[in-house]
Amino acid sequence: MIKNINAIDFNKSPDGLIPVVVQDNATLQVLMLGYMNKEALEQTITSKKVTFFSRSKQRLWVKGETSKNYLLVNDTFIDCDNDTILVMATPCGPTCHTGNVSCFSEQQLPALSHIGMVDKVIQERIANPTENSYTHKLISRGLNKVAQKVGEEAVEVVIAALAETR
Repeated sequence: MIKNINAIDFNKSPDGLIPVVVQDNATLQVLMLGYMNKEALEQTITSKKVTFFSRSKQRLWVKGETSKNYLLVNDTFIDCDNDTILVMATPCGPTCHTGNVSCFSEQQLPALSHIGMVDKVIQERIANPTENSYTHKLISRGLNKVAQKVGEEAVEVVIAALAETR
């Protein structure tokens, strides 16, 4: 988390706004770009909800204030020039106003963290169990069965890797 807000150079821009990249904490997918002034950053850190300065509305704007698709802050980072922020966040729904996960075309972006995406599916299956879900059935059998299955899959990966000739 950014510890010293005063180290950030909001004066590099005449309007006092700096760019903020928001990235999904689980999948590492870039979700959106927005702008913050010092007040927006302070509110973001305090509330743990991403808050931008809306250039069109000319006011602070909490992402999700209307849709409830908040971006919950996991961590914040400042770049080497002290004029750009990276926010790692957990989205509470689609980030883009179009209903897409990201404001950037999903078809053109690679999945940056397959483990994070698998984790999201598992969490969804736990939260919304269905009778025909193998994942739900496995989890309902307890941690030992889950660990056994993960171990079996890991052994298969190692065997396949050893057999690889390239």
